[in-house]
Amino acid sequence: MAEKPVLVSGVKPTGDLHIGNYFGAMRQFVELTRKGEYRPFIFVADYHALNTMQDAEEMRRRIREIVMAYLAIGLDPEQVVFFKQSDVPAHTELCWIFDTITTMPYLMRAHAFKDAEAKNKEINVGTFNYPMLMAADILLYDAKVVPVGADQKQHIEITRDTAEKFNRIFKEEVFTLPEPYIMPEVATVPGTDGQKMSKSYGNVIPLFASRDELHKRVMSIVTDSSGGRPENVYAIHKLVRSENELETIYQENEGNYKALKELLVEDLDAYFAPIRAEYEELAKDDSIVDAILAKGKQEARALSEAKMGLVRGAIGVA
Repeated sequence: MAEKPVLVSGVKPTGDLHIGNYFGAMRQFVELTRKGEYRPFIFVADYHALNTMQDAEEMRRRIREIVMAYLAIGLDPEQVVFFKQSDVPAHTELCWIFDTITTMPYLMRAHAFKDAEAKNKEINVGTFNYPMLMAADILLYDAKVVPVGADQKQHIEITRDTAEKFNRIFKEEVFTLPEPYIMPEVATVPGTDGQKMSKSYGNVIPLFASRDELHKRVMSIVTDSSGGRPENVYAIHKLVRSENELETIYQENEGNYKALKELLVEDLDAYFAPIRAEYEELAKDDSIVDAILAKGKQEARALSEAKMGLVRGAIGVA
């Protein structure tokens, strides 16, 4: 029986997770891995995170938090190879090899670089070189598909270009070309101020918020008194309850924003309570995350080293 095609994705351990992250991408990602169509390799992109995070204690904490979060929302470690990027030396080794065949003008066309340049940021080499490490992340595992948002499609195009260029220069078909799996679009989750929910705006509802914290955040949602229905409240509410049910509820409570917010607190708490409980259980026992990452490290290293044997042979160092 043929092996399932590989799916690869990286998750940066940066920033506090909020319900916008969950409904915008995390939930769909877990559903995709549950389908059983692929062999998923999911890694914590800690070396990518170094571009913006240079605090060792924060890095260690964020790595654990992101692993616990994905486990809590339903990622199955028996079905998924979950590992740290830094635990697999082949990622940075292959990145360097790709650097030697990639020109600076080519990388200067990358959206992330152009955005940073437009904002007059002092750009570090890691940010400039980000697409090459991402190409290594993907190509090491012969990924068939890479789940990305529509705005990240260019990274997969760069990865494909790099694979083709390597194969052509070294005259061996070492790398297969991955395809982007564009994550289904979902409605933008508004924050408490009506803008898109984002940590940078300070308008988030934390993914693992306690009931008291949920109440505080929901009650702070900005409402427009000119209409019968508070649109910012409704936009979040329809993520956890059917619009058919909400139509009746919002009609019965027209103009009573406090009652509608109280109901949203109840529904959010009921929806996220099992996830929050699972996260809190995982936080009690470090050995669970340690064991999952140790197992993933072993599996990822085995596959990546097999690929690197071909790479080293192709370039003439082995």
